[in-house]
Amino acid sequence: MAFNFERLEVWKLSVNNSGSIYDLTKGFPKEEIYGLTSQIRRASDSVSLNIAEGSTGQTKVEFGRFLGYAVRSGIEVIGCLYLARTKGFIDENVFSLFYQQVETMIIKIQSLRKSLR
Repeated sequence: MAFNFERLEVWKLSVNNSGSIYDLTKGFPKEEIYGLTSQIRRASDSVSLNIAEGSTGQTKVEFGRFLGYAVRSGIEVIGCLYLARTKGFIDENVFSLFYQQVETMIIKIQSLRKSLR
């Protein structure tokens, strides 16, 4: 492992979450491919990408800023989950499962961010 982010639990968690979101959205209606499907996938990917980008060759302050972006992207995923539930693409059980996974990831990112101060 050549890069710092590859050792971070939160980065690994975010990569796994992104894969789970991708699998989930395979079941969304085809007409949503450029709408909600794309939005939730991009937001989910953004979490891990911001962690990676901020961790390498940056100051703690800069890394903290990128972790803030990662948190915001995680919140965007939560918002997309609400939309998917409201539109009937996922049921309450699936919503709760993914909500809990993303919430846990966000809490861990915030803890890492606080540890940098």
